Amino acid sequence: MPNPIFLDHFRHPRNAGELADATVTVIVENPACGDVMKLAARIESDCATAVRFQVRGCAASIAAGSVLTELLLSRPLPQWHQIDTQQIDIALGGLPMASRHAAELCVDAVRALLRALGWPARP
Repeated sequence: MPNPIFLDHFRHPRNAGELADATVTVIVENPACGDVMKLAARIESDCATAVRFQVRGCAASIAAGSVLTELLLSRPLPQWHQIDTQQIDIALGGLPMASRHAAELCVDAVRALLRALGWPARP
């Protein structure tokens, strides 16, 4: 059974929906499972003042998207490169192996946002 943190983010996703005045919006897809995430952010002075996500996919991708927005809002843009699948997994209280693709989708979305903003890729 999923843990309470996961269930809370799935049932009550944070920052879900459209962001009309976004600085940047990206759409990423996980080709293995077909889940799609739209991630949008309003950026001012290297900080996100708003982040919104939309997911067409499984419960894990919805919960992971919710956690991702909280991580993005809690740190300045230069630190977004540090967000990885392990941080998303930990923030959700642990994802089952079969759901780890959701964390990968989130990391792909962050990388796409950074590329769209002109930030260089990090290894």
